[in-house]
Amino acid sequence: MDKLDEIFQMQYELNKRIGIDSKNLTEEERIKWVLNYIRALQQEAAELTDSVPWKWWAKYQKFDAQNAKVEVVDMLHFLISIAQVLGMEAKDFHDAYVKKNAINHSRQDSGYTVKDENDCRSI
Repeated sequence: MDKLDEIFQMQYELNKRIGIDSKNLTEEERIKWVLNYIRALQQEAAELTDSVPWKWWAKYQKFDAQNAKVEVVDMLHFLISIAQVLGMEAKDFHDAYVKKNAINHSRQDSGYTVKDENDCRSI
């Protein structure tokens, strides 16, 4: 089992323990859980922001690199949960990432002067 497969399996088991079986959700439940996980992901992003001294007017802040790392992992928990609710397995996630990464490189190669709404349809 590779590391991404292991992460997906661990997240599935944790979510099941919490009471969310992403393999057995109705469409209505999928919508609900995508929204719940997006909100949680946004909150974790806010907590990551608070790990970095971003208040230019406040001098008391310190960069908390350790907490920032924890928040990134928390974000991954919710990102993987969203992927699972959408029916993705680790291989699907990896394949989509590889394709999207190639598109991003192609956009950079072309100067990314025009947005092509259809260039991601192949993912």
